[in-house]
Amino acid sequence: MSSPDRLRCVLPLLVALLFNGCHTGAPAVAPDAPRPVLGDFGVDLDGMDRSVVPGDDFYGFVNGTWQERTEIPADRSRWSAFSIVDERARARSREIVEAAAADPQATGDRRKIGDFFRAFMDEATIEAKGLAPMQPALDAIAAIGDATQLARHLGTTLRADVDLLNATDWHTDRLFGLWVSQDLLQPDRYAPYLVQGGLGLPDRDFYLQDGMADTRAAYAAHVAAVLSLAGVADAEAKAARILELETAIARVHATAEDTNDVKKGANAWQRADFAARAPGLEWGAFFDGAGLARQDDFVVWQPDAVTGIAHLVGHEPLDTWKDYLTFHALDRASPLLPKAFADESFAFYGTALSGTPEQSERWKRAVAAVDGALGFAVGRIYVERWFSPATKARADEMVRNILAAFGHRIDALEWMSPTTKARAKAKLAGMRVGMGYPDRWLDYSTLDVRPDDALGNAARASLFDYRRNIAKLGTPVDHGEWFMLPHEVNALNLPLENRLIFPAAILDAPFFDPLADDAVNYGAIGVVIGHEISHSFDSSGALFDERGKLSNWWTPEDFARFEEVGAALAAQFDTYRPFPDLAVNGRLTLGENIADVAGLATAFDAYEFALMAGGGMVLDDFTPEQRFFLGFAQVWRTKARDKSLRNQLLTNVHAPGQYRAATVRNEDAWYRAFDVQPGQALYLPPEQRVKVW
Repeated sequence: MSSPDRLRCVLPLLVALLFNGCHTGAPAVAPDAPRPVLGDFGVDLDGMDRSVVPGDDFYGFVNGTWQERTEIPADRSRWSAFSIVDERARARSREIVEAAAADPQATGDRRKIGDFFRAFMDEATIEAKGLAPMQPALDAIAAIGDATQLARHLGTTLRADVDLLNATDWHTDRLFGLWVSQDLLQPDRYAPYLVQGGLGLPDRDFYLQDGMADTRAAYAAHVAAVLSLAGVADAEAKAARILELETAIARVHATAEDTNDVKKGANAWQRADFAARAPGLEWGAFFDGAGLARQDDFVVWQPDAVTGIAHLVGHEPLDTWKDYLTFHALDRASPLLPKAFADESFAFYGTALSGTPEQSERWKRAVAAVDGALGFAVGRIYVERWFSPATKARADEMVRNILAAFGHRIDALEWMSPTTKARAKAKLAGMRVGMGYPDRWLDYSTLDVRPDDALGNAARASLFDYRRNIAKLGTPVDHGEWFMLPHEVNALNLPLENRLIFPAAILDAPFFDPLADDAVNYGAIGVVIGHEISHSFDSSGALFDERGKLSNWWTPEDFARFEEVGAALAAQFDTYRPFPDLAVNGRLTLGENIADVAGLATAFDAYEFALMAGGGMVLDDFTPEQRFFLGFAQVWRTKARDKSLRNQLLTNVHAPGQYRAATVRNEDAWYRAFDVQPGQALYLPPEQRVKVW
């Protein structure tokens, strides 16, 4: 799924909420009866634009008036259904952390939550300390005197702050990033995945494309401003050299498309391979500084980038590297330094890069920081207060229904051989699903949090998380570990483990509302569930077997057919052009688009069975089938600032919401539901409708 940002069954989800018989108009509801969050049955009818023909612009039909009337909040670069639910979750998190901060008797994790929040909110103390909290780090950089010391220091900056499962999270301003997860080729063990980093801008294209010259100039000015605030001499000249170094790093980076190609990422390197294949960096000192001195094997995701970056370490002047490290240490810490640093950080990353006019209120930034450090401690309280067992039970039931529907779709595939079908069914049967929250909570007892040390708290939390991750190496794989917080509005497929995660917070309107019509819930959270299941069978997920091993379980003929369908879908999305000079990248977004197409079809199948079992009624002149598709398009309502949308098109594996809503044009049932005819803009002849699974 995004963030912004991932079944056919004869049993209905909730027979009690299915309507029997046939009726036209709104249902009779007692005036004091509980109502859905949106409208009478879960759809924001006031947000629709019924002057739009569904077959011409289904997104506009469902969301046109909302799009016209909605103002993006000043502290946001975009506003969407995800944002609305996120604001609701953030307000609940605020209640948790502020209560902890105000309780002098708080102990354990609640004490840590409160102390972290209070330290972040204490601007007076942060201002009074100035750069003093940064001085040890700055002194350590200044003391680097040779290549060995540089390599060791670079190793100390390594952090587990990248996500192999989401290309938008690969960016890191540290030279490399680390992800510890199940081994691609040996599912019973953990492996450390080393990935490219070193850039302050979001992607290599920001450094290399001619059209990004203004952004690069703004970035150079930002680098100089940060160095000047810290009293560094010759700030502009050093900023120019830093930008030149990062541009050299960008030239050796893998593209986003290559980064998302699992087959190109499965590169097993032994410890000795680094010196031979990536000379220039003293790898022994690097791994020693990183706490990986005893690790013998790695998976190197972008080998050419690792080779190229290592060469730059060995050949660029030491002083340039020290300036680079000084800037990034300051830049990374800026939100927790005096106001001038925090404001400069937002002026570039918030306004210049994303077009956001105003910085979020400090409490919002503080709550986000607490989540980054102690998120599962907050999440544990969150689910106790706001996630009911009844909601979890309903969601679990829906997952079972949609899994069964996906199995039926596999059985019905005419083009797939029995051999491949059997393996696909085995993968489906072995899929693990985590709903709401983890079975075991993260232990923060060794994390040191102080009420007067905002920057130190953040640094210790980052190091705590890194050490927790590398400690997994050499231990059995924990298939119960969660990689999303329970109060995060998102969902996740882990192809390395054949496992899905649905955090509690996404089970909220408009994705799920216990008082909404089942058709709307199936079209919303049901498609989210189907989407995440389908990720196990998308252009990347289809390369992993039932154990999460990178393994070819397809016949050559079946896989050729699968790739042919994927190419057709990529070509379809290539035609979507939000700007005259910039289109959706169908190849970059292919995995998400496959999951949308298959997830939509599968969730509709599951709902059809529920409808057949319980009947259905017409509400506000919309049939159950129509309400299903209304629920789907409603969750993709999104309004973005131009800079943010451009960044998304360049770097994000998700297409913009309006085009994800257009997925309906591949679903035959949508044509029947809204009488879509040839000549309408979204109409595709049956033979051109992409069918995936």
